[in-house]
Amino acid sequence: MGEHVGARPLEEGYVAIGWHELGDLRNYPDREAYKAAIAERIPDAKTGAQPVYAGILFRFTHEMQAGDIVVYPSKHDRMVNIGRLTGDATYLPNDDDEYPNRRGVEWLGHFPRNDFSQSALNEIGAFITLFLIKKHTSEFLAKIGLGADNVVMQPSEDTSDENTDDDTATVAVSQQAQLTTGDFVIRRIMAGLDGYEFEEFVAHILECMGYTARVTKRSGDGGVDVIAHKDRLGFEPPILKVQCKRKTDQVPRPEVDQLLGTLGEGEFGLFVTLGSFGRQSTDLERNRPKLRLIDGEQFVGLVLEHYRNLSPRYRSIIPLKQIFVPDLPKP
Repeated sequence: MGEHVGARPLEEGYVAIGWHELGDLRNYPDREAYKAAIAERIPDAKTGAQPVYAGILFRFTHEMQAGDIVVYPSKHDRMVNIGRLTGDATYLPNDDDEYPNRRGVEWLGHFPRNDFSQSALNEIGAFITLFLIKKHTSEFLAKIGLGADNVVMQPSEDTSDENTDDDTATVAVSQQAQLTTGDFVIRRIMAGLDGYEFEEFVAHILECMGYTARVTKRSGDGGVDVIAHKDRLGFEPPILKVQCKRKTDQVPRPEVDQLLGTLGEGEFGLFVTLGSFGRQSTDLERNRPKLRLIDGEQFVGLVLEHYRNLSPRYRSIIPLKQIFVPDLPKP
């Protein structure tokens, strides 16, 4: 269960809800019909969660109307995408990703998560698939130049008016904690480090990973900000040439090409950003074994993985403490 993840909804103009086990969701007229179908066709669905799921499916198929504004936070690139629904629900039975139930969307804007308040991000970061944004409507609408009188739907579920089971609620809290931590880490880096200091931080992370790393001169680096290697002196391959971008929006393909153009024999390219990479760049990475792209979400993962070994300076900029959260499977 969940919204369609990845780049295809943005490129092809839709949001999708899946539920291929139920077939065409337009065949069910009300919430009771959805509940009965879930009980019959998805026997693993917990009884307490069935009303929540029925509410999601009814809202997606029947309640949402053309012209409504939809907010889709895409995890793969840490962007908040805002668009307008363009028509009724459709059904594509042969969808490769098993997300056959769709709503068409005209995307009006794509914004880094860092552009929004943490409170607004928390509202759209809930666990289940669909709900009506209530608290931060004006903040999202302002990004696309609209007033607060528009309906804003979001691919996550507000369970305040639904009963849900304990495991579902627990997973929701755990995932929200992880999302909030990622937002916090990136905000603190943006506020506490300038561009050159971010390059030094990336070099420090590489050193925590067992590399010897040095930052190049502030100018004339030819697209290379950090050079790293396993041997102490840097004579033995592989040599890593690293480009660092302290920004939260999408890195254009030409910047990745620039890094590739610097590589010689025995050299590998690593591009690190707090933002994301477009489809052209990720396709390039798949076809170039000497290229590795690290986006904001992955970089946060490296920070958390090596946090214990960070210098006191960086731990003071990004103050964190370890906690344990439940690791339950997604319902």
